[in-house]
Amino acid sequence: MRIQLFLVGCFILITHYLCAQTYFPEKGKTWETKSAQAFGINQDSLDSAINFSKTHEYSGPIDLRQAILKGFEYEPYHKILGPTKKRGSNAGMIIKDGYVIAQWGDIHRVDMTFSVTKSYLSTIAGLAIDKKLISSTESKVKDLIWTGEFEGRHNSKITWEHLLNQSSDWQGTLWGGQDWADRPPKEGDIDDWKFRKLNEPGSIFEYNDVRVNLLAYSLLQVWRKPLPMVLKEKIMDPIGASSTWRWFGYENSWVNVDGMKMQSVSGGGHSGGGLFISTEDHAKFGLLFLNDGRWKDQQLISKNWIKAAITPSNANANYGYMWWLNTKGTRRYMEGVPEHIFYAAGFGGNYIIVDKENDMVIVLRWLEPKMLGGFLRKVYGAY
Repeated sequence: MRIQLFLVGCFILITHYLCAQTYFPEKGKTWETKSAQAFGINQDSLDSAINFSKTHEYSGPIDLRQAILKGFEYEPYHKILGPTKKRGSNAGMIIKDGYVIAQWGDIHRVDMTFSVTKSYLSTIAGLAIDKKLISSTESKVKDLIWTGEFEGRHNSKITWEHLLNQSSDWQGTLWGGQDWADRPPKEGDIDDWKFRKLNEPGSIFEYNDVRVNLLAYSLLQVWRKPLPMVLKEKIMDPIGASSTWRWFGYENSWVNVDGMKMQSVSGGGHSGGGLFISTEDHAKFGLLFLNDGRWKDQQLISKNWIKAAITPSNANANYGYMWWLNTKGTRRYMEGVPEHIFYAAGFGGNYIIVDKENDMVIVLRWLEPKMLGGFLRKVYGAY
């Protein structure tokens, strides 16, 4: 009898997991919650992780203009060219199977999100691939962008993939920024750096906002309409995001496209600008990626693109198409955190973490960056 009851219990449990469907929040309605215990997660341990986040808030200035200037003070010729905003306090959300199992802080406050913007930007590229505006990530950018940025022996070799995984070593100037002046070596004569030996596109990873902004400019030329409009129509409206988010460029990044003045947006807040967005809207974006680009019964971005975006690049095994990975042995590898996660990361401790194996999305705002691994270990310790 006990064996029969055990088998029936197992059958019910397996059926529950096989039939479980992800919940998708409705636009304008309160996101549904479930207890952590409903998913076999220890509430006390999860509360400990949340308290850890709260007590390790980003230590930089609340005035983000000052934080940017302080954080990148070693960069020559660095200027604030886009809008900034005073930041909020530590906040976050943890989503399991689409349901909120934890949230803290002001999840509706619109804040700068810095390089998390890059993961949204790469999504715009994915949409262009899906729509056949770009034939493939391996095609040369010069085939579509003929305004001079991809001319010459070196730059003409650059593919869309090189821009997406930050391995192009593009040479030039954009919006007044020199490619060699963005995160240069802290030693040596910077004026000599502009005469450096160029690396073969695809061979060396270099985290560089000038070249990310070049990708944004190139995508603007391909779409021929402002990228925030593309993001709104193709992604944010369908997932029920709020109307509060904004995506900015620089005061000098306006261009003429088809006779209309459009702003080329930035891929982060390195010089101001970038995506200004709430924690909850981030969580919806993360939920879309958790479900391989599907929202309810709509495939908003192809599953193939999601797979490509989180595939390690040859130049950096811990980086895909502007999404970070957690590959063991790489610089950003977090000990004790599952290697299968992928995440968007931005200055000041802004993160969207996606864990497909556990059907979980975690959004963090203003967590001291060096504490990310410690926070995640506590979350996974609650399982």
